[in-house]
Amino acid sequence: MPLDPAHAPAQTDVPGLSTPTLGGAAREGLCTDCGVSRMGDGKACGRACQFIRPDYPALERAAHGRAADPDRAEEGFFGPYLAMHRARLDPPAEGAQWTGITTALAARLLETGAVDAVLTVAPDPQDRWKPLPVIVTDPAALAQCRGMRMGYAPVVALLEPARAAGHRRVAMVGIPCQVYALRALEAELGFERIYAIGTPCSDNTTTENFHVFLDLLDDRPETISYLEFRADYRLELRFDDGRPARTIPFLRLPISKLPGDFFPMTCKTCVDYTNRLADITVGYMAGDGDQWVIVRNDRGAELLALLDGRLSTRPFTDKGKRRAPVAGFLKNTERAAGGLPLRAMPDWARPIAAFLQPRIGPRGLEFARARVEMKAIETVLHLRRAHPAKVKNMVPAHVWRLVAPYGLHPAPTEQRDPDGPPSP
Repeated sequence: MPLDPAHAPAQTDVPGLSTPTLGGAAREGLCTDCGVSRMGDGKACGRACQFIRPDYPALERAAHGRAADPDRAEEGFFGPYLAMHRARLDPPAEGAQWTGITTALAARLLETGAVDAVLTVAPDPQDRWKPLPVIVTDPAALAQCRGMRMGYAPVVALLEPARAAGHRRVAMVGIPCQVYALRALEAELGFERIYAIGTPCSDNTTTENFHVFLDLLDDRPETISYLEFRADYRLELRFDDGRPARTIPFLRLPISKLPGDFFPMTCKTCVDYTNRLADITVGYMAGDGDQWVIVRNDRGAELLALLDGRLSTRPFTDKGKRRAPVAGFLKNTERAAGGLPLRAMPDWARPIAAFLQPRIGPRGLEFARARVEMKAIETVLHLRRAHPAKVKNMVPAHVWRLVAPYGLHPAPTEQRDPDGPPSP
C-alpha cells in the first residue's frame, strides 16, 4: 500500500509527541473512523474494515501462526493466546487508569530501541475526554497519554505520517476495530516491524454524547478527572477539585435518561470485544480489581518480558454463574428494540440488587465470559433489526458459537459462503 508522504508530523509543546494533521473523513454507514478512510488508498476500507466481511481465522493465522481453537481452554471466548495473567504494575504508575501496564509496555519499547515510534492517543488540549491521535518518540511523553478517552480516533491513519517521518519499527496501541484494520493491511505497509498492543472495547460513543453522560453523573461534571467501569459492578469517579472519589452501582446509573442511540451501531455490532488480533491484550474484565493480560503470540511474550520484575500476579477469580444474567440481557435487548437495554426492575429493588450483584454475580473469568457473550448477543440482535442483509457477511463463526447456548442460530440466509464474495 503506498503511503502518502504529504502528511508531516506536526510538533507540539511536549517533546517527543507530535500531532499530525490527518486528511480525509470517516465513511458513511458502519464506520468507527479507525483511520483507513483517511489514508492514500481509497479502496483500502474494502479490505480492512471489520464491518464488511471480517476474516478472523485468516488474520489470526497471519498474526499468531494459528486460528483460535474453540475447544482449547478459554479461546472460544477470548481468542488465541499463549498465556493469560491477572496482573498489576508494582508500584502502579501515577495517573494510570488502572496500574499502567499498557503505557509501560509502550515506554519500554521506546527505551530499548525496539521501536522508533508509538502510535496512540492523548487528550485533546481543549477537552480531556476527546482522543487526539499522536506519534510518540520519547518514552517520557507517554505519560501524557495515560487514561481513558471517549470518541473516535483515526489512529491507523498515523501510519502514513510515521512512515513519512522515517520510522520503520512502530507500535500501535489500539482498540479491536483499529487492530483489525492494521492486521488486514500490515503486509502491504512496508514497515520492518509492527507491534500491536490492544485494549478491549465494546461501547464507545462520541465525545459529545459522553459529556451528556457526565452531566447526569455529577453537578460539577467539568471536575471529573477519571471514570472507570469496574469489575465489581460499580462506576468509579475521581475529581480534580479536591472531592474524594465516589462509586455508583451499575444498576443505579442514569442509563434511562440517555438517548437510545447513545451508543453507535458500530459498537452495538462489534464482533471482537477482546482484541483477538493484537500481540498482547491489556484490559480489566477478568482482572477482578487487577489488570487482565492476554499474551497471544511470541511477539506478545516479548512485550511482556520487557516488564520483567515489575509485574505482580495473582490467580484468577472464577466465581458466580453467568447463564441467568446473560439470558436476561438477551431479553432486555430484544425488548429495547434498538434502544439501550434496561432492566425491568422497580426502583425499590435496585439498591438491593446493586448490593447483591458484586457478591453473587459473575466475577473474574466468569465476568469476562459473560460480557463477551452479551456483546455477541447484542451484535446478532442489532444487525438482524437494523442491517439484516449484513448478518451473513459480518457475523463470524466465533460469534455464532458464543450465542448458540442462548438459542440464537444463523438462518439459512445468514450463513456465510466461505468461498463466495460478500453479499451486496
